[in-house]
Amino acid sequence: MKLSTRTRYGVRLMAALARNYGKNPVFLKDIARGENISEKYLSLIIIPLRGVGLVSSVRGAYGGYNLSKDPSEITLKEIVDVLEGDCSLVDCVKNPASCPRVPTCASHDVWAIIGGKISETLSSITLDQLVKMNQEKEGNAIMQNI
Repeated sequence: MKLSTRTRYGVRLMAALARNYGKNPVFLKDIARGENISEKYLSLIIIPLRGVGLVSSVRGAYGGYNLSKDPSEITLKEIVDVLEGDCSLVDCVKNPASCPRVPTCASHDVWAIIGGKISETLSSITLDQLVKMNQEKEGNAIMQNI
């Protein structure tokens, strides 16, 4: 499984919003600048995230974007599912009726197990944890440069 740029950037966008949770709304242009991602691309990514209620927008001079709920309540799986779709590696795992070989196909079972592990891992990591992991890595990088 290879995640799309849309999903990778979407996770970075959500992490940026998580770092700012409980503060003023954040402009997309500020996130774009900080993450070195095109603002236009982020404006396309945020639409489905807003559509499922993970992100809220505030209009006006002091407007921008906020997470709709606490970062500890948003998992990476929620973000990936919105931007990438189901974690199934092959169509027959999501839709067994799509292949007549499913009942006798051992590789189908392997793909289902792998997809399940991916889903389980993504479900176990929250945005809050991701932000903490990132802060730790940044701290380690600073210490190595001293």
